[in-house]
Amino acid sequence: MNKIVEINYHEIEKNSEYEKIIEQVLAKCFQEENMDKLGLYVSVTLTCPSYIKKVNNEYRNINKETDVLSFPMFEKEEIDKIISKQNNIVHDILGDIIVSVDRVKEQSIEYGHSFERELSYMIVHGFYHLMGYDHMEEEDKKIMRAKEENILSKLKITR
Repeated sequence: MNKIVEINYHEIEKNSEYEKIIEQVLAKCFQEENMDKLGLYVSVTLTCPSYIKKVNNEYRNINKETDVLSFPMFEKEEIDKIISKQNNIVHDILGDIIVSVDRVKEQSIEYGHSFERELSYMIVHGFYHLMGYDHMEEEDKKIMRAKEENILSKLKITR
């Protein structure tokens, strides 16, 4: 099987449960998008609030903490082209996802669901940003949310 994720830790302890959740969710994302044999992978960094705030400020000029950041390596059209040419193995990074684990814990309590559900959502959300989807316009938001919910429901990760 192709490597689909590289998990890094920045200023937090390693956690095998987090890794299992992330690997399971990304495997389903790649499978659903017909990308599981392309050689693409995602770099996921699990971190603390101060680091994600620093990155958010540095790259987006927003000086505040957030829950997840995504940094795609391709434009949507490029990804679509890669997927359509299934015989080309790419061996490249799809992009980076950075997640504030403390924020995931806080939001799981705030929204009244499990840590697994919140972390899974952050990963799926980040993945679809890497795929070129966004939620700034209502129509785009509907498309992205439907894709996110599809993955989570297929994994039986509910609210």
